[in-house]
Amino acid sequence: MSERKPPGGESLYRGPSKAPRDKRERERDRRDQGEPAGRARPADPVAAASSPRAPSQPRERPPLRERIGGERPPRDPAARDAVTPRPVQEQRVYGINACLALFAKRPEALRKVWLLESRIPALKAVLAYCVKQRLGYTIVEPDDLERLSGSAHNEGVVFGAMPAEEMSLPAWLDSLQPGPQLAVWLDGVGNPHNFGAILRSAAHFGATGVLLSRESTLALSGAAARVAEGGAEALPVVRLGRSDNAIAQLHSAGFAVAATTVRGGQSLYATRLPERLVLLMGAEQSGVDAALAQAATIRLLIPGSGAVESLNVASATSVLLSEWCRQRRA
Repeated sequence: MSERKPPGGESLYRGPSKAPRDKRERERDRRDQGEPAGRARPADPVAAASSPRAPSQPRERPPLRERIGGERPPRDPAARDAVTPRPVQEQRVYGINACLALFAKRPEALRKVWLLESRIPALKAVLAYCVKQRLGYTIVEPDDLERLSGSAHNEGVVFGAMPAEEMSLPAWLDSLQPGPQLAVWLDGVGNPHNFGAILRSAAHFGATGVLLSRESTLALSGAAARVAEGGAEALPVVRLGRSDNAIAQLHSAGFAVAATTVRGGQSLYATRLPERLVLLMGAEQSGVDAALAQAATIRLLIPGSGAVESLNVASATSVLLSEWCRQRRA
């Protein structure tokens, strides 16, 4: 069989031409093979790796409000003055008067009772309530009570109870009746025994609240409740927000704020005290914060012999409370 060759000696097999093919020829070949026209040829990975890259442009991010979805809600001005709720935990209250006052005011807060056998007659009503509500009570030895309370001054009884809720300043102001009102604002006071003594005096002289700053670590404890001798249940603890907002709210409610000082103030006994008054009491070492004292309506001092610089904060509070009451009765 003779081999047929095209003119010029070329083979019948038509392979790729050595000459470069133009774009139209490449498009025609793709159509013949069933590939869509205009399909891009894969890039040569070696060439791509060796070719210089164009500098990358930063990806433009959408606005924050679009990323989180929707418009930002309007800021609530009251949120800046909000007080973070403190965790509520069962606490140990001890001392016979403190425990009886708690049971009389908030029996639903009671969770457990530990007592000496000698205290059974004084706590018959409490034990009967425990039986009715299926609450546990245990007769223990003195060493057990000291361990449970953390104090040798437990007076033969310890309650496990939920603490009373602190009030906000707006809620406290709404709860007050028109007319004379007295309260104590503690600035920097941290000793629980002083706190308890102030609560006792405030209850005795008819104050309607004890105010604590937002930053204060002070809170009602078993030691404070025992020293208060029942006074802790007689008036609420009010937790404040920002001090400047608190002063503005007190002024709006008709209260004057009297800061105590050891020098540079008006004599307590030469000053007519307002009917609605908040006594601002500072810690014994540092006193009232300077900015708070500057914002106060009145600055008071308690005259003395000069033998000592000042009174203990609990004693000074009692003197001021007593003078306010004396003026109201006069």
